[in-house]
Parts: sequence; C-alpha cells; structure tokens
Amino acid sequence: MPASRWTLCLAKILEHEGGYADHPSDPGGATNMGITHKTLARWRGIDPWWDLPKTEVKALPRAEASTIYKVLYWERCRAGALPAGVDLAVFDYAVNSGPDRAVRVLQALVGVVQDGFIGPLTLAAVQKRDPRALVEALCDQRMGFLQRLATWATFRRGWTSRVTDIRATALAAIALQPPSQTTKDINDMNVFDGYKTYIVGALMLVVGIAQSFGFDIPMFGDYSGPQMVMEALAVIFLRRGLKTDLGKV
Repeated sequence: MPASRWTLCLAKILEHEGGYADHPSDPGGATNMGITHKTLARWRGIDPWWDLPKTEVKALPRAEASTIYKVLYWERCRAGALPAGVDLAVFDYAVNSGPDRAVRVLQALVGVVQDGFIGPLTLAAVQKRDPRALVEALCDQRMGFLQRLATWATFRRGWTSRVTDIRATALAAIALQPPSQTTKDINDMNVFDGYKTYIVGALMLVVGIAQSFGFDIPMFGDYSGPQMVMEALAVIFLRRGLKTDLGKV
C-alpha cells in the first residue's frame, strides 16, 4: 500500500528538522524535531511556557512530535485538501515560518481574501491554478521572506538548501500525479451544487453565529465565529459566479 501524502510530507519535514538543538541565534530557542520549546509547552497546556524544562524538549517522543505537526500545521493549513506537491510546499512553509503566514501567502497567490484560514473559496481557487506554477511561486515568496530576516546571514545556507529541496520534491510529486489529479474538476465538489450549497451554507452560518456567542464547536477547527459567518455568506451568495468561473477551467 503506497504511503499517504501526510506520511511522505512529514518524513520530508523531519529529514530537514533533525534532532535536538539550542542555537543561541535561533529565536525559537531549544528545539527538537522542529518543535520549539514554546510550542511544546503550549501544546501541553503549560503556562508560562518557560516553566517547561528544556529536558522535556530534548526528550520529546517522535509520536508526540508527529501529532503536533498533524494538528498545528498540516490540519491548520488543510494540506490534506491541497494538490500533491502544493501540500508539501505549504506545510513546510508553515512549519518554518508559521501557518498564518503560509496560508496568507497561498491566498495572495491565488487571488482570494487573505484571512489566514483555508475554506472552500481558497480551495476552489487553488484548484484553478497550475500546481507547478503555484509551488514555484510559494518557494520564491518564501525565499524572499527569509532573506529579509535579521538571522539570514546565520542560517542562509540551511534555509536555501531546505527550500531548494522542498521545491524539487514538490515538483516531483506533481509529475507523478495522473493528469486528472493535477487538474481536478472542481464541479465535482458537491458543496457547490444546487440546494446542497444552501444547506452547507446555512449550517456554516448557524455554527458561526453560535461560536460568536461563545459556543465552542471544535469540529470546525480554528475558524472564529465571524470568519465562519463570512465563509457561509460567501458560499451562499457567490456560488453561481464561482461555479461559472470554475466551469471555464
């Protein structure tokens, strides 16, 4: 049975992150398998984060690191819903520079509102783009951001090597996909068909209003109430125009 995209992408991330390190020039401080001291403490619910001993970072189990990557980065970026290759480019960008930045850059490249959350409109816009061009643009944008950082002189070789490898690996993954997989017909997404659109939109609207009044509904991930309401309205009122545009792909 072939490995899942999640498994392949995580393996590539861990290949670059390595083991325990506590570089004095790294703002992340003590890090193990790419998981920083602060991230691990917050994951375990320890506040303030510096109350977690560095020895805990050093002893971080691989299984826990994998779960952190899955929840805080892979699922946060909805990488599993992205085309092969684009998933890795966004995932690694998120791990290296934060999920919010990675998602906003992706949204800017596909021309949708940069709210930092991937919803149906972002996914639809991604599917309209050539995944190869999208990977190239993501990696170019990422390199430009890294070069502006104060720590560029210290970490330039490692960062350049990492982005170069991610670019090559992502493009290779795209090349392995059948044409039908790299040019998905977004019209197959039933959420945009007829009455089902309005059912989904209405459900999102109800959930968004509920969350706005303080009701926590975890199955909808990191969306806040207002964000869910905006996505719902977009799905309901932009369906016809979106479906028409996608039909031209």
